[in-house]
Amino acid sequence: MKQSYFTISKTSTIRDAFICINKNKLGIVFITNHQNQVIGCATDGDIRAKLLEGIKLDDSINLCCNDAFVYVNENTERELIIKKFDSSIKAIPLLNENLELIKLFTPQDFPINKENQIIARAKSPVRISFGGGGSDLTHYFYENDGAVINATISLYSHATLQKRVDDKIIIFSSDLGSSFKANNLKDAIGKKSPFGLILSMLELINPDFGFELHLRSDYPMNSGLGGSAVILSAVIGCFNEFRIDKWSKYEIAEMAYQSERVMYNISGGWQDQYATVFGGINLIEFKKESNIINSLRIDKEILLELKENLILCDTCSTHNSSGIHDDQKKELINKKEINDLVKLNVDLTYAIRDSLIKGNLPKLGKQLDQGWKNKKRYSKKISNEKLDKIYNTAITNGALGGKLLGAGGGGFFLFYCDPSKRLNVVKKLIDLKTEIVEFNFETEGLISWKVRKK
Repeated sequence: MKQSYFTISKTSTIRDAFICINKNKLGIVFITNHQNQVIGCATDGDIRAKLLEGIKLDDSINLCCNDAFVYVNENTERELIIKKFDSSIKAIPLLNENLELIKLFTPQDFPINKENQIIARAKSPVRISFGGGGSDLTHYFYENDGAVINATISLYSHATLQKRVDDKIIIFSSDLGSSFKANNLKDAIGKKSPFGLILSMLELINPDFGFELHLRSDYPMNSGLGGSAVILSAVIGCFNEFRIDKWSKYEIAEMAYQSERVMYNISGGWQDQYATVFGGINLIEFKKESNIINSLRIDKEILLELKENLILCDTCSTHNSSGIHDDQKKELINKKEINDLVKLNVDLTYAIRDSLIKGNLPKLGKQLDQGWKNKKRYSKKISNEKLDKIYNTAITNGALGGKLLGAGGGGFFLFYCDPSKRLNVVKKLIDLKTEIVEFNFETEGLISWKVRKK
């Protein structure tokens, strides 16, 4: 835009205005004062009307100035500008805060917004499990088929990823109450920090750009809810938003497993990764050849009743799931009776599936109790005096059954209890310095999306 074609001083003549209009071919000229502020406009029609009234070509253009002109600023919404063009306006000046002309918009020269910087976000839910834990360990289902049933609930890990213009890597974690900084990916991988699990995932993904990553979760660490897989899933989901060829759900779950179990060497099973990525209530079957996720279709009324009958209890004690899994692995290798117990819980998993689908929930409560009794015998590290006291208190006061979520040693208990006895059970659990956490079932798994940086 050549500004001299569109603006003239208020001291200029009508003849000067016609010269500008002939050059810009828009039939309009904008009039400025001594401070270069746009104070009005004059159209070809306005000027001709004044000439018919008797003014001369050498008179001041200020005689034709229309100070009720349309203009916009940098904060004007694009939609509003388009509406003005739709009202037969041929040119709209963009003025700064001092009313100086920045540029002129026309219907043919009104560019779309430039591409803004993109921020990727993701959230992924934790899971509660009903049965089959231990059978999702590779060394078990390589010899014997495994199966678990779990459900995602409304507690999440959240991740936000923003690209940088340099190679620096910056990570903030509300869960750890800590941050991490490195000059580049190579520098990051070589550093020892509390972010080792995240760094193992970054080594696998190998991003070719610097970034800032913000992490937070709705639940405590080492809770037995599959949290490490959940946070990895959320982070991978963010990186997936910057890909053209996006990873599938199965690929994301496998990447989370590889990062945690293979590269970072944390012992554990496969169910957490599949549960958080796929979401919903699933029967997950583990075989040497493949792992299959079977979504369970359960009537809404059954789910509502199930939710009313479940109590999620935080024991307020953490656990070392990797150490428990290592101990269980030794027991599985050395003792046939432990393998037999896991097999019993796999068979029980299919019975739990039937109870869920048919809505026989009291039976489900008793099945949870049987599954927990079996699981306690996997390893001496799964339960302890405090956990036994919490469980026995719940059962004594009305719960039909329950189980400790995750590997064991601490974290959350899930109890099944008739609503008429819930108040008494909850009171007795709180007396033991535990916390009751409300939740809803979550049908969605990993969700990721992009937003413009404002």
